Amino acid sequence: MIETFKKNRLFAIYSAAVLVILFVAIFAPYLAPQDPFDGNMRNVLQPPSAEHLLGTDKLGRDTLSRIIAGTQVSLFMTICLVILLAIVGSLVGITSGYFGGKVEMILMRFADMMLAFPGVVLAIAIAGILGGSVVNTIIALLAVGWAKYARLVRSLVIKLRHNDFIIAAQVNGTKTVNILWRHVLPNILPMVVITGAMDIGTMMMEIAGLSFLGFGAQPPTPEWGLMLNEGRQYIQTAPWLMIYPGAAIFLVVATFNLWGDSLRDVLDPRQQ
Repeated sequence: MIETFKKNRLFAIYSAAVLVILFVAIFAPYLAPQDPFDGNMRNVLQPPSAEHLLGTDKLGRDTLSRIIAGTQVSLFMTICLVILLAIVGSLVGITSGYFGGKVEMILMRFADMMLAFPGVVLAIAIAGILGGSVVNTIIALLAVGWAKYARLVRSLVIKLRHNDFIIAAQVNGTKTVNILWRHVLPNILPMVVITGAMDIGTMMMEIAGLSFLGFGAQPPTPEWGLMLNEGRQYIQTAPWLMIYPGAAIFLVVATFNLWGDSLRDVLDPRQQ
């Protein structure tokens, strides 16, 4: 691991930045200077000051505390979503790629149908039907995002299933489950991890977008997209309500995008 960091300085830098973000997310309740849910109508829309470094919102809540708490909410939602996308997409891709035939045709036609729709529009429709909440946001984005992973994994499995070590395992009578677990999964896992890492930033933007439109997290949840929605009506009188949550989204998304790109250089042998 140390040698990897020495050979890939950018990966080491971006990994350190990701660890800082994870640290803030994990210890958000202890790092927030004030209670992110505690409102004080005497401090409504106060500009940045020594008491409130990033100002207050329409209910007098400390903006810095809500942004720090939002790190936990936004990152938790994003990581849960990416993990579910990878699991569901991989299961569908492995099933269709390894068994082929009618199973592959049915699953891939369904995946093609999902890919044919504009993802965000379909996610908004699903979230609108289910109702706005953290769980429903994850379900809506999962319903439209798994197909990409399924297509990727299927293509990898099709290349693998004709290799000599797979054929040898089949000839020796190895159970299908063991073949998939011991031979197929380890070979596709690096590419799935790379894809998931590069999708963290994208999924975070989509979650924030749904929350901004009112289909995601609901008040008083300190989620960055929701904070942008709450602050947009005060853009002229209290611009900090949009500037700082927007800056938080930009910094975190950019960090994870750069980290995912550098992780690809480390794990993908074609980039060597």
